[in-house]
Amino acid sequence: MTGTIVGTERMTDAAHHSRFQKLVDYLARIPAIEINDTPSLGIGSGGEGGAWWVRFAIDIDHELAWETVQEFGHALNDPSVESRPPVAFKPVSPPPHMNGGPEEFLSWVIEAPDAIAPDALSDWLEDRLPKPVDDIAVWTGERDEDDDSDDEDEEED
Repeated sequence: MTGTIVGTERMTDAAHHSRFQKLVDYLARIPAIEINDTPSLGIGSGGEGGAWWVRFAIDIDHELAWETVQEFGHALNDPSVESRPPVAFKPVSPPPHMNGGPEEFLSWVIEAPDAIAPDALSDWLEDRLPKPVDDIAVWTGERDEDDDSDDEDEEED
């Protein structure tokens, strides 16, 4: 059995510890994040030594791949000095020259100390990423333009 230690619990690759479920469910709704049909949805999670992490892949061929990286980079790494959460968002990969390219081996990790709970980080992201997070039109700005034109029509009436 393979797995990750979370506190004193050992979790299998088949599922997530319950403290990660809200964050994993939120991440799985983001259009460019790769998910699969396994119980873990293809997203890893774990923690030990006073810190935790979630690891996921972004489909580099998805039209929103770089927007997703940019949104996470801003929301987690640089929203502002005063309100920055104590987390890190970064790419991780085994040596590319030994394994292959980013289509298969590039993934992304969010690391945080136990002082910030995964549920709190889920709420933080929900407040800062496009809403609703699973609507591609919102990510591309198409929905905002449509909403604005509807508002103008209502004002003219």
